[in-house]
Amino acid sequence: MLSGLSGILICVIVFSLIFEFINGFHDTANAIATSVYTRALTAKEAILLAAIMNFCGALVSEKVALTISKGLVNIELEQYVILSALIGAIIWNLITWWKGIPSSSSHALIGGLLGATIVYTSSLQHVVWSGVLEKVIIPLFTSPIIGFLFGFLFMKFIFIAFVNWSQGRVNKLFLKLQILSAALIAYSHGNNDAQKTMGIMTLALITGGVLDSNSGIPLWVKLACATTMAFGTSIGGWKIMKTMGGGVTKLQPASGFAAQTGAALVIETMSAFGAPVSTTQVITTAIMGAGSVKRKSAVKWGIAESIVTAWIVTLPITMCLGGIAAFIIGKFL
Repeated sequence: MLSGLSGILICVIVFSLIFEFINGFHDTANAIATSVYTRALTAKEAILLAAIMNFCGALVSEKVALTISKGLVNIELEQYVILSALIGAIIWNLITWWKGIPSSSSHALIGGLLGATIVYTSSLQHVVWSGVLEKVIIPLFTSPIIGFLFGFLFMKFIFIAFVNWSQGRVNKLFLKLQILSAALIAYSHGNNDAQKTMGIMTLALITGGVLDSNSGIPLWVKLACATTMAFGTSIGGWKIMKTMGGGVTKLQPASGFAAQTGAALVIETMSAFGAPVSTTQVITTAIMGAGSVKRKSAVKWGIAESIVTAWIVTLPITMCLGGIAAFIIGKFL
C-alpha cells in the first residue's frame, strides 16, 4: 500500500494516523461521558460501543473529507506543509487533553492547515476564505447554538411527555434509551471527525502525485482512519470525560439521552452538508441545554465559560502552531 511513496509522504500518513488516534481518545468523552455518569453503561461497555460505532460512522460518507482536501486551500502544497498542520493540531490536542479541556480536534486540524499554508506561501491569497467562512467559521458559531437548542427542546419535551411518571420509572426507561443515543452520537462522531483526517491524507496523496485531484477517498484511507480512530477511542479520554460527564451539569438518564440525541442530529445534519463541525462543541452545548431546562443554575456556567474560551482560541492558536512548525521544518528542508 505504501510502496513507491516518498519518505516525507509516508511521514505525513503516519502523523495523520497519530492525529486520528489522539482524536479517538481525546474525543471519546463526547460519545460516552453522559452514558457512564448516568450509569446507563459501564466504562468498558461504553468504550467498546463507541469504538464500534466510530468505526462504522467513519466509513459511510466522503463529503467532510472532500471539504478538507479541496475546499480550504487553492494551491498545491508541499508535503512538509501538511505535516506541519498535523504537528500543530497534535500539540494542541495533547495540551487540551492533559488539561482536561474538551477542545475541538476538528478546528485544531483546520487551524494547523491554514497557518502552515500562510507561512509556506507568505500570503493570505491561497486560503479559500469563502470556504473557511462557509464550512468552518459559520458552523463554529452556529452548531453549538443549535446543539444547545436541541438539547433544551428534547429535554423540555421529555418533561412534558413524562410529567405523570415517577422519577424511578423515568430513569429506568431512559437508562435503556441512553444506550441507543450513545451509539448514535458515537456513530455521528465517526462520520464527521474521522473524515477530517481522511481529507488530510487524500490532500497529501494528491500533492504527492499518487492520486488525481478528481479522485475520491481511497478505501484503504477510509479503513486506516476508521480503525485508528476506533483504537484511540478504545483507550479512552478520562480527563475530558470528567469535565463532560459531571463538570458542566449534573446529568440524569433523561437529560443524558436528550443531550446525546440532540447533538447527534445536529452533527449528522452538518455532515450531510459536508461541514466539518466540532463534535465536542455540539455535545457540550447540548448537555448545557438539557441541564438548563430545570433551572439555569443547574449548569456550572464558570466551567462552561472556560470551555467556550478554549473553542474560540483553538483556531488562532493552531494556526500559529502550524505556521511555526512549517517555518522550522521549511528551514531544514
